[in-house]
Amino acid sequence: MPPSFTVASRPVGLEHPPLVIAEIGINHEGSLETACEMVDAAKRAGAEIVKHQTHVVEDEMIAAARSVVPGNASEGIYDIMARCALTEKEEVELKRYAESAGLLFISTPFSRAAANRLERMGVEAYKVGSGECNNYPLLRHIASLGKPMILSTGMNTIATVRPAVALMREANVPFALLHTTSVYPTPHKLVRLGAMVELAEAFPDAVVGLSDHTQDNYSCLGAVALGASILERHFTDRMDRPGPDIEVSMDESAMRDLIIGSRAIALCRGGTKDSPIEEQVTKDFAFASVVTIAPIEAGQAFSRENIWVKRPGTGEIHAASFEDVLGKTATRDVESGVALRVEDVAGGVDLAKVPLELRR
Repeated sequence: MPPSFTVASRPVGLEHPPLVIAEIGINHEGSLETACEMVDAAKRAGAEIVKHQTHVVEDEMIAAARSVVPGNASEGIYDIMARCALTEKEEVELKRYAESAGLLFISTPFSRAAANRLERMGVEAYKVGSGECNNYPLLRHIASLGKPMILSTGMNTIATVRPAVALMREANVPFALLHTTSVYPTPHKLVRLGAMVELAEAFPDAVVGLSDHTQDNYSCLGAVALGASILERHFTDRMDRPGPDIEVSMDESAMRDLIIGSRAIALCRGGTKDSPIEEQVTKDFAFASVVTIAPIEAGQAFSRENIWVKRPGTGEIHAASFEDVLGKTATRDVESGVALRVEDVAGGVDLAKVPLELRR
């Protein structure tokens, strides 16, 4: 059985519809009202789960972070997060609001204090960002809380992901690994879906997925075809909102398309090149049988002048047996324009030469 786990009562894994995570993140710019409007939009789009980012800035960064400017922003990361962080009271209200709409609420803790806050709030799972993938002290603390962990792996290699997986296994928590490219926005040539496949091969007990920072749904849909069980994209109710993550966010329409498309592609996965029984009705008209194209008398040899292959495929002798009939003689008179039967051919027809899948 492929690996799976549940977030609340929602099962996550290859045998279930892909879980699309709407990451509100900091797109609300510190406004609880805006965050709730984004929850409303996610609900309308058909979302099951929204994700927040929990920033307790003083426990997350030191003052030197004021001078470190992300590639998708024009101010220091400290000031961005200080402006966008919700208070604990506000975040509790956001969780309550999301759950009242029937959505699951999870968040990414960026510090020990943030993880402790989320634990007090009773979240069902923890999303861990790529920057914390090799932050083993914080990972170990989050794992000790005993909840499922969804870990992004941007900026890391299989080698640096291994210790993170080891500590999650040691804590005996269910976990997922999301391939991520930490470039905002990510050009398609840097998505590297093969890396997600590599994660699945290296860690066969992990549910895998994609946390995507491109500007469309193509990468996520391709990831589903390759086995993604979780898809995460930033989410906003309006693309004209301010904020560094808006340009890599999906809006309500894009999210609806992603949910519908990912579920359709998931249904297409797997299978073998066997013909399903549902194709029989098509076989009956699309395949061909050996038929007469001229009257044939008993004892007359079958040749290309008096037999050929035509639809429908409901005759006893499939077109694949045509060469086996040539040169043999008729056991009876056969009129033109009918499907030959095995008993019409002296010496019979070796139907075993026809692949079983082609036989009626």
